[in-house]
Amino acid sequence: MNRHRTALSVLLSAGALVAGVLTAATPSIAADTPTSFRPQQTQGFWTAERMRGATPLDVTAVPGAARTAVAGSAAPTAIASTAASSAVSPTAFPQAGGSWTGGGAVVRTSGRVFFTMGGRTASCSGNSITSANGSTVMTAGHCVKYQGAWHTNWVFVPAYDNGSAPYGQWSATKTFATDQWAASEDMNMDVGLAVVAPLNGQTLSQAVGAQGVLFNGGYNKKMYSFGFPAAAPYDGTKLVYCSGNSGKDFLLTKDHSLGCNMTGGSSGGPWFQDFNEATGLGTQVSVNSFGYVFLPNRMYGPYLGNEAKAAYDKAQAS
Repeated sequence: MNRHRTALSVLLSAGALVAGVLTAATPSIAADTPTSFRPQQTQGFWTAERMRGATPLDVTAVPGAARTAVAGSAAPTAIASTAASSAVSPTAFPQAGGSWTGGGAVVRTSGRVFFTMGGRTASCSGNSITSANGSTVMTAGHCVKYQGAWHTNWVFVPAYDNGSAPYGQWSATKTFATDQWAASEDMNMDVGLAVVAPLNGQTLSQAVGAQGVLFNGGYNKKMYSFGFPAAAPYDGTKLVYCSGNSGKDFLLTKDHSLGCNMTGGSSGGPWFQDFNEATGLGTQVSVNSFGYVFLPNRMYGPYLGNEAKAAYDKAQAS
């Protein structure tokens, strides 16, 4: 039995990748493990059929005994949004999981992430965030690297629409993870980023906009979570959201906690505080990461502290 598995198993239903295929494992990796990767790309690989058939992974795992605590006392660092949108009608708060019909900037900045992992096609979610290079996507750490291996054929499809890519497929030139995720897959640090190549002469933020991001922003906020869950009862065709008052995980991590029924494939989708339902703009403070099997309809997302800020700085400077 893996030394990190206990009776209190955790199902990464919110975003992990392929049901029943992978087992929980924390790889033994040297201290000088690279924290970034240049993913191989196969031209024309992601057809509409392949995108529809990409499998969301469900992974059974628990955080190990030795984990890095998240520092919550550092001064907050905010990066403002670079998106704009027209007003629309507000939606319900709280919401445990439903299709987002409000429109606004979030429809364009969020999207599905597709990649190859272990010879299989898989999917997550992600979001365009403001950055110096204008080409940065934030997602979950396990959506860029899992069980010691970096994913290849990594693309971001903003505003994904049932096999179509209205703003194109944005190929990653380099993917990043927090140092702690890259080295030991620490669930507290399940944060990944990707820098994508320009498309049709534009950067990602020029084409779809970018949401603001906040590091060391504290806990217990009104939150909105977005993603493209693809495991039943969802099918990956719609942008889904949850909203409510967030808390803090009291069991195995230092993560944020939110009532939410999203399933596999939603991993890496953004969590916003200060979200404006009329414009679809918010400040990203986490990503969909995992859910406990014994606590259904609750999602957990990592706290964006100094470690996530360091990974973001590497990505935006790339």
